[in-house]
Amino acid sequence: MIVFFDGVCNLCQGSIRYLIKNDKKGVLKFASLQGDYAKDFIDQKDFVDQTEIHSMQSIMFFDGKNLYKKSTAVLKLSSLIGGWHQLLLLGYIIPRFLRDGLYNIVAKNRYRWFGKKDQCMLPSKGLENRFLD
Repeated sequence: MIVFFDGVCNLCQGSIRYLIKNDKKGVLKFASLQGDYAKDFIDQKDFVDQTEIHSMQSIMFFDGKNLYKKSTAVLKLSSLIGGWHQLLLLGYIIPRFLRDGLYNIVAKNRYRWFGKKDQCMLPSKGLENRFLD
């Protein structure tokens, strides 16, 4: 299971740290959308257009079979980490176009609201094996 994320986005980096902390089984791996692994993987699997990767506007979650984007990726990850996060699954009641519309607003403003780094997130010691590039 792989989470693809914008490696320079502060909001995204915080989300990845949160997932690492709450992924009790340690099943999630991570790859920045800026890295070669994400570009090669997504191009090889022909899941999405490469322009979507270059826009860095979506978190993506690959569960081993399907690639989920935007709000659906967030909901799938909420289900995976369990606990109170499963309350977020109520989001499935909301039509995807509305969920993704809200997601798009946050995605387009995330650098302005949360800032961005000059380089991609580097894993701390002990977590290197969970990052794919």
